[in-house]
Amino acid sequence: MKIAQTKLPGVLLIEPDVFGDRRGFFMETWNRRRYAEAGLDLDFVQDNLSLSRRGILRGLHYQWPQPQGKLVQVLKGAVFDVAVDIRQGSPTFGHWVGYELSADNHRQLYVPEGFAHGFCVLSDEALFAYKCTDFYNPQTEHSLLWNDPDIGIDWPVTEPLLSDKDRHGLRLRDIAATDLPRYHP
Repeated sequence: MKIAQTKLPGVLLIEPDVFGDRRGFFMETWNRRRYAEAGLDLDFVQDNLSLSRRGILRGLHYQWPQPQGKLVQVLKGAVFDVAVDIRQGSPTFGHWVGYELSADNHRQLYVPEGFAHGFCVLSDEALFAYKCTDFYNPQTEHSLLWNDPDIGIDWPVTEPLLSDKDRHGLRLRDIAATDLPRYHP
């Protein structure tokens, strides 16, 4: 397994070992001991799965004050996956990273607590899986505007299909300080 630190400290791009032959492939999507040895000693409490079609954009979501870290991957298709640092006081506040995750490249992205997360679908459809470090709580969920010009995410779609919640997300500068996590060096 290869783990690469991204330009946002704590956001990790993971390439699991994949063992393939003419019959297909085998890979571990999670092994608590192996990931802990690699520095990701996490306690996941909830697994989620979403199916979306081409052009759909989900996000940018985060929970506060009950944050979730997420280990995400694509089981079918391809997405452009994004993490945004929304921790007040962080040296990378408002910065983002984005990577293509697909069933072909087997990559995973770890998005820690304190980051907003979203993705858009690049293939006809995508089956997207994520493990979470805390339970979903709709009372603490927030939406950051997917196309906030102050953040400037270079999405590979210009007119995505959005939920009402995502269409009406807030710009980062308009989110109350009480609704954002704080950076702790």
